[in-house]
Amino acid sequence: MADQTTGRTTDRTAFQEYLTGYDRILSDVSVTGRRLTRDELDSRRRLGEQAAEDGHGLRALVSRHLTATRAAWPVSSAGAASADSVLAAVEQAVDAFAEGYERAQRIAVRREEASRREFIDDLLHGRSDLGRLAERAGRFGLQLSHAHAVAVAVGEAAYAETDPVTRSIELALVSRFGDRHILLTTKDGRLICVAPADQGDVLTYFAKQAHAATDGGRVAIGRAHPGAGGVVQSYEEALNAHDLADRMGLDEPVLRADDLLVYPVLTRDREALTDLVRSALGPLKEARGGAGPLLETLRVYFDAGCVSAEAARRLNLSVRALTYRLERIHKLTGSDPAEPFHRYTLQTAVIGARLLDWPAKDF
Repeated sequence: MADQTTGRTTDRTAFQEYLTGYDRILSDVSVTGRRLTRDELDSRRRLGEQAAEDGHGLRALVSRHLTATRAAWPVSSAGAASADSVLAAVEQAVDAFAEGYERAQRIAVRREEASRREFIDDLLHGRSDLGRLAERAGRFGLQLSHAHAVAVAVGEAAYAETDPVTRSIELALVSRFGDRHILLTTKDGRLICVAPADQGDVLTYFAKQAHAATDGGRVAIGRAHPGAGGVVQSYEEALNAHDLADRMGLDEPVLRADDLLVYPVLTRDREALTDLVRSALGPLKEARGGAGPLLETLRVYFDAGCVSAEAARRLNLSVRALTYRLERIHKLTGSDPAEPFHRYTLQTAVIGARLLDWPAKDF
């Protein structure tokens, strides 16, 4: 019995501090029938804000207001206000309380969003002390003591964290993998997923979902690297893969930095690459129409595996016309695209020309 009594007492006193002055308001309104004053409404709002900041649920707080209303309901008398007046005052009080509660929640959400955005900016650009960054990461589901890889998706539109596309991908990831220390976010309109290195299936699935949700957008996946600095490195690799795809005209929906390592090697010595392009392909500028058409012929020929029939089909040419172009290239450059050693030199030079945007940018 004692326990039951204690339980009822606790229930009656729960949240009492957030109802301070409420019984007095009800008592006064029950006599006068007046509406709440501005000061009374402000006091309700402040109490609502405090309750939200203390982490209490609004539903339970409203229920406690109704319980207090029943307990303080005025007994009918000749001078008592109508029930409508009392209920109107209750509505005002609860509405003001909820307004303050919701305002505090909005402020808390904005602060959390700002904190998350600051963390993401620091994470992807390495602008914070790495030790401090690792401490903050746990709050957002990452363990930066492990290696991570980053995938970046780009579509026709710019995406924000609140967009339906972002939310649909997040829901798909959570439904499939649950809590696997995954971070899904956006940066500069791009969709970004950070996942532990030993969970490559997460980024593969993200790439599939993002490609579909962005109506055919492209996804690039950086290599896995350890520590907080590794996230920055993987993110930059993914961005560089997108830039490379734009320059090279790569149309694969998913690019992996692992598969593109030859391109940084080529661009590391820009002077040597420039000399190769100038020496191997420069003579093509003497052709009628300039170097462009013959350079495109070489690109398509190599992309088709040096199969003349397939290259001719892709170029909308007859095999005879393609053969003529290849012979013209041989005559101008001295290199035969069909001969293995010459082919390697020409193909490397063609890749270099695309990286250097030659012949649009001459040198």
